[in-house]
Amino acid sequence: MKRRTFIAGLGSAAAWPVVARAQQAAMRVIGFLSSQSADDDTNRTVSFLRGLKETGYVEGQNVAVEYRYAENQYDRLPALAADLVRRRVAVILAAGPEAALAAKAATTTIPIVFSTGRDPVALGLVASLSRPGGNLTGYAELSGELAPKRLQLLRELLPHVARFGVLADPAFPATPSTVANLQAAARTLGLQLVVVDARTDSDLEAAFAIFSQQRVGAVLIGLSTFYNRRIEQLAALAVRHALPAIFAYREYALAGGLVSYGSSNAYPFHQVGIYTGRILKGDKPADLPVQQVTKIEMVINLKTAKALGLTIPETLLATADEVIQ
Repeated sequence: MKRRTFIAGLGSAAAWPVVARAQQAAMRVIGFLSSQSADDDTNRTVSFLRGLKETGYVEGQNVAVEYRYAENQYDRLPALAADLVRRRVAVILAAGPEAALAAKAATTTIPIVFSTGRDPVALGLVASLSRPGGNLTGYAELSGELAPKRLQLLRELLPHVARFGVLADPAFPATPSTVANLQAAARTLGLQLVVVDARTDSDLEAAFAIFSQQRVGAVLIGLSTFYNRRIEQLAALAVRHALPAIFAYREYALAGGLVSYGSSNAYPFHQVGIYTGRILKGDKPADLPVQQVTKIEMVINLKTAKALGLTIPETLLATADEVIQ
């Protein structure tokens, strides 16, 4: 009896790999296409998986995720997108406008959920925000369009300053339009901008030296995946050169930056995760309006202000969503 039970147990155990393979084969697969690296996307991936879980899908349990990273080499995206299409994934998550455009070019049938910091209608990703049509929908943060507001906040912070610096990543696709918007805003406000390109660590050191030489009163840090990997370094550079600085994401203020105005860099991916789960359950991208960021917040770091010997106007403190003591 014991022998038969043991043999039966062996038979059952031998069947486990077969069952596991069958379950894995039946598990639906999400393609995660990013222009960045795995390290760059850590926080965004966690946020995406959290949103996905809210819809009932957990990676490794009832859904699989195939990750493809272009390592900031945008010309690799078309091949990576084509690979996901060949693998017949159920949904493609496109992280960033370049990834979204590559995915759109690769398939007209597989649903695509994107996150972009640029206008998806102007990019040609969707017909409209309310009725995207086709196989794409997603989340539009439009952080670059907030740049003029950041410049205005710097002016309110330092009303007697007329010259401001802009740190710009020439390799980041949204940089030309962001700088153009800033130049237009500066003309309206009667301000002068000193725009310095920086793409490497040595560039960052040199850029802040130029800002000091040019006697700018404060610095606006542009959008860049490269900068997002150096949050602490940029915050420290600004303090070391005694330059007030404003950033796009709250993560910078938390790391010691003086002011941030925008959203969390990871927040849109939580929403993208929810949309991805809804599509896995049967919703069509064409029926899901493109969501726009509604959570814009200003974070002020008073500890950094003290280090800079700067008094924050009460009007700004009163309107801040978060003040770090």
